[in-house]
Amino acid sequence: MEQERQSKYDGQSPKRSVNAPVRNAESQSTSPETDAMSVPPGLRVPAASAGSDSLDHLVDTANIYTGQRTAQNTKKAYKQDWTHFASWCRRRGAEPLPPNPQLVGLYITDCAAPETKTLSQPLFRPLSVSTIERRLSGLAWHYQQHGFVLDRKDCHIATVLAHIRRRLARPPVQKEALLAEDIRAMFACLPFDLRGLRDRAILLIGYVGGLRRSEIVSLDYGHDDSPDSVGWAEIEQDGAILFLRGKTGWREVEIGRGSSDQTCPVHALEQWLHFAKIDCGPLFRRTSRDNTRALAARLSDKHVARLIKKTILDAGIRSDLPEKERLALFSGHSLRTGLASGTEVDARYVQKQLGHTSVEMTRRYQRRGDRFRVNLTKGAGL
Repeated sequence: MEQERQSKYDGQSPKRSVNAPVRNAESQSTSPETDAMSVPPGLRVPAASAGSDSLDHLVDTANIYTGQRTAQNTKKAYKQDWTHFASWCRRRGAEPLPPNPQLVGLYITDCAAPETKTLSQPLFRPLSVSTIERRLSGLAWHYQQHGFVLDRKDCHIATVLAHIRRRLARPPVQKEALLAEDIRAMFACLPFDLRGLRDRAILLIGYVGGLRRSEIVSLDYGHDDSPDSVGWAEIEQDGAILFLRGKTGWREVEIGRGSSDQTCPVHALEQWLHFAKIDCGPLFRRTSRDNTRALAARLSDKHVARLIKKTILDAGIRSDLPEKERLALFSGHSLRTGLASGTEVDARYVQKQLGHTSVEMTRRYQRRGDRFRVNLTKGAGL
């Protein structure tokens, strides 16, 4: 009996039939299996070495490294994926542990073609192929953290996923690129106060650097000073260099000085650093309520998205569309795609700036650059 109880907390409880009765709400909220899967397990000091201060310190450091291995936004999405899957299993009297390819196959089938709405079960909207694939990645990641392996090539998963791709796959919805003239119009709408200086530097650095919004706000000024940073910025005579830690390792992003101070990203950054009195720590920070000083707290990446949406409205970009459609067209990624689409340089340099592993990936970001530049119809003599 003791062994059976212990096995539940070790994540090895016996698999229950899909037709087994559903537990009540109280037992669902305190499920050891679900709680255990909510947070990845940390390293522990071996029992034989308990009490060793040096090992305790190494365990703390190793757990920090483990927690930083996956980006925070990715881990947040994976956690939501697991919560949804565990809830789906409980409503059907099934156990999410250990991994069962047949059960996962049924789950993604329901994601693509939800069950008919009943009084006790609300109707879920069909998910896109990319969302279903992301959820599979989230489940596989959670299982891996706890010593399990979800075989995504198992026929019960692979066959269903292939059928979903054939029926539901659509071209990806891409955000519209912001080009140089758009950026000029956007930062012209910003005031010349402390927040305005900061937001102007964010737009210019994000655009010329081809940065993700999470990368913009996670930079430090000076060598990797904060534990939650992804890199740091250094200013030199000819420009600024960003040292960024990404999915494929470290990369250097060079940002040269512009032709005028009004449009120079390095000058905008220097102005912000000077008036915000920042000499180390987070590069882009919150400001006080009266907008007279910079605080110690780092900005959220959501600020970049809100900044872009607000300034495109103020600048009148795509005013031919209703406001709701205009807001849906642009996001933080519009800065990154704008660099790929509007820069008239060799694609290899743009690829290096964006940190892509192939030129083909860079071309996916180009919204207008290569279209019809080579006319094969005329080249074929027609």
